[in-house]
Amino acid sequence: MFTMGDLKQTRVYQDAYREALAKGRNEGIPQGEARAILRLLSRKFGSLSPELTQQITALPAESLDNLTDAILDMQELDDLIGWLSRAQLSLV
Repeated sequence: MFTMGDLKQTRVYQDAYREALAKGRNEGIPQGEARAILRLLSRKFGSLSPELTQQITALPAESLDNLTDAILDMQELDDLIGWLSRAQLSLV
């Protein structure tokens, strides 16, 4: 009889598992970072508009890292809006 343990030993299963794990990391880490950034920004500036929230969650991982550092220097919501505008221009 073929058991789950036997299945886990197959190359197909192991390849699929590694691929799913890598995909989860690649998608999960930026999502978690964006969620943390949104929490920090909400604490600093109050609730953010859906548009700002969408712009932040759409940022690539490198931009999220840069935004994490930039938050410390931001004094008002306009600083965030300006930062996002510059980030969007640099992505083009």
